[in-house]
Amino acid sequence: MLRPILGLLVLILVSALPAAAVPLKQAQLDQVATALKMSYPQIPLKQINPTPIDGLFEVVTQKDEILYFASRTGHLIVGEIWTNAGQNLTRASHARIMTEKLDLFPLDKALKIGEGPNQVIEIADPDCPFCREGSAFFSARTDVTRYVFLFPLERIHPKAAAKSRYILSAEDPEAAYEAVFSGEYDNQPLPEFTDNGLLDTHKQIVDKVGINGTPRYWINGEYISGTNLKKFEERLNR
Repeated sequence: MLRPILGLLVLILVSALPAAAVPLKQAQLDQVATALKMSYPQIPLKQINPTPIDGLFEVVTQKDEILYFASRTGHLIVGEIWTNAGQNLTRASHARIMTEKLDLFPLDKALKIGEGPNQVIEIADPDCPFCREGSAFFSARTDVTRYVFLFPLERIHPKAAAKSRYILSAEDPEAAYEAVFSGEYDNQPLPEFTDNGLLDTHKQIVDKVGINGTPRYWINGEYISGTNLKKFEERLNR
């Protein structure tokens, strides 16, 4: 929604600065926030943070979008900050924001799979190919306890909602999950079931967290967007 208003997309490469943010007192950040609100009252400000670039501030909106505000010139910037070492600071900030949302997940409402020492929270769509790839990875391991929240993207996967309701309403939800995510019901009808309404609860939880796509993962508390098997291995092997 903000992009048409701002009309500016840039990539900032930080070549000679450390990745750590420039330390500032809260009073200074409050002054910057006031200046931002005066210049851009349409921005639903949630949080403002320093960056490694003097005079440039990270703006987190109520929808967890990340923008940048140049306080000296008043410019608002849409884009990403990278270091010359290849680190995407914008993505790292978003991961931090999402990691802070762990307490929004009532794990007793999730589909629990496994009893391993590593905790994995998943948001998945049963017809999403990337979700299925992640599911196959974790299903092959015995060292994880998974808490799955189903979030069917019905506009692109019209059969996903029914599959999700079947999984969560099944007498053996774990077995139903494995059958659906393996593709068993892609070309045949689902077994008859009585919907217990748990999918509606899952949707409300995911909406509250602010997620609108799948897959999403939190491995031992750390957020990962999308199925990245290399990152999964790294987090699990720490």
